[in-house]
Formats: sequence, structure tokens, C-alpha cells
Amino acid sequence: MNRKVQNIVWHESSITKQERRGLNKHHSFILWFTGLSASGKSSVANALARALHEQGKQAFVLDGDNIRHGLNKDLGFNEQDRKENIRRIGEVSKLLVESGQIVLTAFISPYREDRELVRALVSKDEFIEIYVKCSIEECEKRDPKGLYKKARNQEILHFTGISAPYEEPLNPEIVLDTEVLSIDECVSTLINALTKKGFI
Repeated sequence: MNRKVQNIVWHESSITKQERRGLNKHHSFILWFTGLSASGKSSVANALARALHEQGKQAFVLDGDNIRHGLNKDLGFNEQDRKENIRRIGEVSKLLVESGQIVLTAFISPYREDRELVRALVSKDEFIEIYVKCSIEECEKRDPKGLYKKARNQEILHFTGISAPYEEPLNPEIVLDTEVLSIDECVSTLINALTKKGFI
């Protein structure tokens, strides 16, 4: 037996997920934003979080760069570390869903297998994959952090879209084309979709 999992027993919470949802007056779930660097994931997620907050909803953004400053600061960007990065985020997201919150995650999360692993952690109605669609050409034009330029100069290794793969979602619940839609239009699209589902 693996020693790491010995003598560990799950302790049930005295407050259920349903009770927390009742207090918050809304469903709790994960909005998983995936897309290339500079596609607009963080911008849209944060704008949506603000809109939800103004509606009195409990929403929290987990951002790729921010998480790597703390929880995942020990991880690099090779394939194995990227997978572990997403696994940890999935587990944190699951805890936040249990707490009754709307979780908005903004991660490149380049591998379909990893995104599906997170989907499998929660119930069917607790995970919405949002593909923030933007061409590599447009992302390179934007390049707000100068990362594409560094990747082209081989100053950054394992950079998604340049020296590492990105696997587009096959059946995302929502697609946001940020070459066509503004941030406000993306937020409106998401609010309408969530309202229609009865999630908010």
C-alpha cells in the first residue's frame, strides 16, 4: 500500500454544499476558461467576476500566473509539470464548488486529457468549458507580456502555440471568439448562458 494514503479518513462537513448554495442563492460550479496566452482568458474571467459580484453572487477567479506565485510555484512548464498544475487547480476548484462559490479559472490548460480530468472531479452540472478562441497570429500581435517574442527568440522553452502544443476543445459548452467579441460582449454572452441554464 502507498504510505502516502495510509491512515487518512474523509471527514464530512457539518454544512452541506446544498446549504451553502441556499445561503448564496445560486448554483456553484466551475467556469473553465482555456485558450492561448493573450487570447483574453483572464480579462474576460475578471470582467465576469466583477459582473457577478455586482449581482450579489459569490465568485472567485483562479488565474494561471497568480497561482504560480504561490500554490504552484514549485512547478515548471514541461508537460509533466503542466499536468500537475492543472490537477492541483482542479482539486482547489472542487473545494470552492463545495463551498458554494462560482469558480472562474483562467489557465491555458493545453491538454484535453487534463481538462477532462478536472471535469470528472465534479458533477456533470458543475463544469462548463469555455474556449477563448483567438488565432496564434492575433495573440502574437497582442503579446501584452512580451512572451511570444521571447518564445520566438528561444528565451522561453515549452511555450504553448510555439514550442509546445495546444489541443483545442472538441466540444466546449461555450466558445468566445475574442477576435470578434469585445470583453463586454463576452461577459454578456456568458451571463445570458448562465441565466438560461438557471445557474445564476
